[in-house]
Amino acid sequence: MSSCKLDHPFEDVENKLGSQKEYLPKDVYSQCTRFLQSKPSQLELNELFHLLKKYDLASEEEKKTRDEQLKQLTRK
Repeated sequence: MSSCKLDHPFEDVENKLGSQKEYLPKDVYSQCTRFLQSKPSQLELNELFHLLKKYDLASEEEKKTRDEQLKQLTRK
């Protein structure tokens, strides 16, 4: 994902996840929700935010790639 100099607050990441819920596979959404409950680091929050950003506009191929990245990130 593109690197960003901004730190995304927990609430922003939580809101972004909620806004993409209907576009994410249910298992990925559930895993992301559990991950947020585990108190992720700021670096992990930033990465999660960018994987979720504009997920709904991504191509099917890009979504599959992001799904795998999301699963890897949220596997704790």
